[in-house]
Amino acid sequence: MSEEFSLQDRVVAITGGSGQLGRCFTNALLSRGAKVVNFDLQPAAQTNVRSSESAFFVESDVTKRDSLERALEQVRSKWGVPHALINNAALDSPPGSPASENGPFEEFPLESWNRALDVNLTGAFLACQVIGGAMAEAGRGSIVNVSSIYGVVSPDQRIYEYRRKQSDTFFKPVAYSASKSGLLNLTRYLSTYWAPRGVRVNTLTLGGVFNNQDPRFLEGYCARVPLGRMADAREYVGPIVFLCSDASSYMTGSNLVVDGGWTAW
Repeated sequence: MSEEFSLQDRVVAITGGSGQLGRCFTNALLSRGAKVVNFDLQPAAQTNVRSSESAFFVESDVTKRDSLERALEQVRSKWGVPHALINNAALDSPPGSPASENGPFEEFPLESWNRALDVNLTGAFLACQVIGGAMAEAGRGSIVNVSSIYGVVSPDQRIYEYRRKQSDTFFKPVAYSASKSGLLNLTRYLSTYWAPRGVRVNTLTLGGVFNNQDPRFLEGYCARVPLGRMADAREYVGPIVFLCSDASSYMTGSNLVVDGGWTAW
């Protein structure tokens, strides 16, 4: 591994580290010598996370500033101020969600809107305030805001037509898209705000990840992707390592899109 891509002894904080992508990112970062702190409400299943003295779980709620502040103090006392922050925690409404989560826009519950915005956007805002603020005081750091293709373009409701054909009123809801879109300008704002203090901030926009979805969903989704398939979670490791390491040292305020070509059409 070239020196620019090295994460040896770098402290990386990741929110939502117990989820599918979070576990994959954690294992990849650990294998490259990083010390990884998982900020989540539940620890990851031990069978899914590489056993390492460099993996540290801190119970924390990204929607509560005081919870993040307590978590940061635990990290400070153990390893110091993180070198990188990955804002990965997010709520989505997949096709298997309750009908109230996936109904017509006109009937989308305000509570569901608030819940998604609270985690996906406000959670990233608070994590940046607390952990990013500490990085700025230290004069270095890299923040990666994990977004989605649905934060760049509208969901293609046609790929959910199979649900509507079976008498389900199903639409990919608005809250996820709005929250992920908001991350783009949070990134741009903070990239210019913190550039003089050595903190870089970038967005990583990802396409869908294969997770044994309904074959009818897969058929519609993959037909919409130039590469013809969903991503394997491991295919997002390279971009994460790149953005957290010195290999991206002249990159800030950018949106790195890794989506199999979805947004090219």
